[in-house]
Amino acid sequence: MIQLTRRALAGLLLTAALTVSFAPAAPAFDGRTITDITGREVQVPTDPARVFAAGPPAAVLLYTLKPQAMIGWVSAPKPEAAPFLLPEAAALPELGRLTGRGDTLNLEVLLSANPDLIVDYGAVNDTYIDLAGRIQEQSGVPYALIDGSFAHMSQGIREMADILGVPERGEELATYADRTLADLDALLAGIPESDRPTVYLARGSEGLETPARGSINAEIIERIGARNVTAAETQGLTSVSPEQVQAWAPEVIITIDRDFAANVGNMPEWQGIPAVTNGRVYLAPSAPFGFIDAPPSVNRLAGLIWLSHKLYPTAATGDLRTEIADFYGLFYGIRPDEAVLTDLLGE
Repeated sequence: MIQLTRRALAGLLLTAALTVSFAPAAPAFDGRTITDITGREVQVPTDPARVFAAGPPAAVLLYTLKPQAMIGWVSAPKPEAAPFLLPEAAALPELGRLTGRGDTLNLEVLLSANPDLIVDYGAVNDTYIDLAGRIQEQSGVPYALIDGSFAHMSQGIREMADILGVPERGEELATYADRTLADLDALLAGIPESDRPTVYLARGSEGLETPARGSINAEIIERIGARNVTAAETQGLTSVSPEQVQAWAPEVIITIDRDFAANVGNMPEWQGIPAVTNGRVYLAPSAPFGFIDAPPSVNRLAGLIWLSHKLYPTAATGDLRTEIADFYGLFYGIRPDEAVLTDLLGE
């Protein structure tokens, strides 16, 4: 009886060993652990193939770095943007957004798109950190945040590129950003503070929505060395009155609204403002992405080039049209011809 029990036990052990030996092994995670700007440790795939951008700034950066990994847009590109985008990317579906005002994406839609990574690029605060943690926990999809400020731009490009597995592409774009910002600083070094204009950034057809100083929407105005006239308690968008703009008396008005740009010269409440009187109301280009803040991503590098020629026309060097064409070719993969440039820049 004892001998039989030993044989049975040996047989059971052999069977167990064979079962362990020949059972298919669970696939190993093909990835690595990174630490994002918030200090969160995130396990990301080595070569992410299906990436979702949580908000518009991240979508722009993702497109410029690795368009083949995009699974969709936060909001579908407008028809006028399509000629400036690679056709495969322009045709991707609209999925909605996870972050910012008007978040429209629910978890079911996100999971049905089968992403292997979620990225966000822009402001980093407790709200976004909490959101990233919750979405990652609920979906099981790694979620990395990258600082999208001007001060962090070239580093942010490199960090995102590293996460996406395209460090060479990231270095190419980050080097361009470094050079553009260095050229701007060299330009500003020769312009006294007293010669730098006061600027009002007008949004909406009436021009009465504007970002306050310190807002990410107005960051480009401050980075170009100009003085944003809008002082408010908020660091976001605020509504103001025509009387307030009259009191601020901006020397330059930048607008992202075509109707406002076309009509401001005939609007009684805007008469007498130096920018209007002197014909210094400029409509910022907006295709495929805005030059100012729509969204506030790496597209703002083109905005810096454009603004340097608008705000400092006698000091700016280089040819605006060539510089913008170079930027589009490098970042968007489409180099506009002369006719398209004329339409884009309005000149």
